[in-house]
Amino acid sequence: QVQLVESGGGLVQAGDSLRLSCAVSGRTFAIYTTAWFRQAPGSEREFVASITWIGRGTYYADYVKGRFTISRDNAKNTLYLQMNLLKSEDTAVYYCAASRLYSGNYYDTGRYDYWGQGTQVTVSS
Repeated sequence: QVQLVESGGGLVQAGDSLRLSCAVSGRTFAIYTTAWFRQAPGSEREFVASITWIGRGTYYADYVKGRFTISRDNAKNTLYLQMNLLKSEDTAVYYCAASRLYSGNYYDTGRYDYWGQGTQVTVSS
C-alpha cells in the first residue's frame, strides 16, 4: 500500500503563489508515476500535472502550463506543486495520486491506484 497526504492549500488572491506538498509513504518502490489532479464543485476531477517517480518525465495540462511546476524530492518522499499567477478558475480541491502502471494515459484518473484526501485551494479575484 501507498499513503498520500496533501498539505499547503489555503485562501489566496489572484496573482499570488502557493506550494502544495504531498507526503508519500508505504511501498514507494512500487510507484512509477505521480500526479496532481483537481476537482471544482460540480465538475469532474481533472488532470493538472504528472511526474515520474524516478527520472524527469513531466506533463502539464494546457491550462496550467507556464504557471505551475511539479517536482519531487525522493529523499523526502515528497511531491510538490508550485502554483504561480493563480487565477480564480484554479479554485478546487487538489489531490495527489500515485500509479504503479508503466502504461496508460497520464491524464486518466483510472491509471492511478492511490489518492490523497485532498487540500482546498481558493483563489479570490
